[in-house]
Amino acid sequence: MGSKKYVVELSEEDRNTLEWFISTGERKAEDNTRARILLKADDGLTDAAISEHVGCHPKTVSNTRKAYVERGLAAIHRRKPDREYEVKMDGHAEAHLIRLACSEPPEGHARWTLHLLADELVTLDEIDFESISHETVRQRLKKHPETASL
Repeated sequence: MGSKKYVVELSEEDRNTLEWFISTGERKAEDNTRARILLKADDGLTDAAISEHVGCHPKTVSNTRKAYVERGLAAIHRRKPDREYEVKMDGHAEAHLIRLACSEPPEGHARWTLHLLADELVTLDEIDFESISHETVRQRLKKHPETASL
């Protein structure tokens, strides 16, 4: 098999940071695992050996090595720090959702479901949605206790 595409070569400072990271405080187990993977990879162990030592899948090892080469020490955290999300609902739309959720359900239904609410929001003329997921509806309703009976 050929040489590894993503080779981990830690600087002395990075190694000290990772060792400190593992030895102090409460951290997410997955973050500690990634830190251990980087330390073992820097020691020259194979992916199979690292996965055995650390207790993870070999693919996790290769993904962590790749993330380190691309992002540096930020790779020990799973999510990229530059993730941005588009806000789907503003206050106006949320107010419509609450009003709708507290109203009578459509004919033939005993209560509003998240899917029914999402579909109804898309059909409203006052709100301009191409689509909205039931999960977005769930997250918004979760913040309002008056809709807890849904």
